Amino acid sequence: MKRIRKAFVMSVHPGQEEEYARRHNPIWAELHQMLKDHGVHMYSIFLHKETRQLFGYLEIEDEARWAQVPQQEICRKWWAYMKDIMPSHPDNSPIAIELQEVFHID
Repeated sequence: MKRIRKAFVMSVHPGQEEEYARRHNPIWAELHQMLKDHGVHMYSIFLHKETRQLFGYLEIEDEARWAQVPQQEICRKWWAYMKDIMPSHPDNSPIAIELQEVFHID
């Protein structure tokens, strides 16, 4: 099965870079399992220290399964847990901009 590549950018509040990393190491087991159950693979987030920009990359099996992730209770709990250290929407989801792929080599 060919996987779909996704990339996005977010950010973390000033001074919260270490806390952001701490909260992800490790992420909650229930969250990890939910992502796997929804066809997520190869999920990485990178921090640009000077700008506090976060670059996320993941591979998914299916857009429809990926679209279900925000409705999962554990995802909403995670967003609520993270909202104090990163820019977020009123529903606590992180402010993220999806990136368009312009180049890829296998």
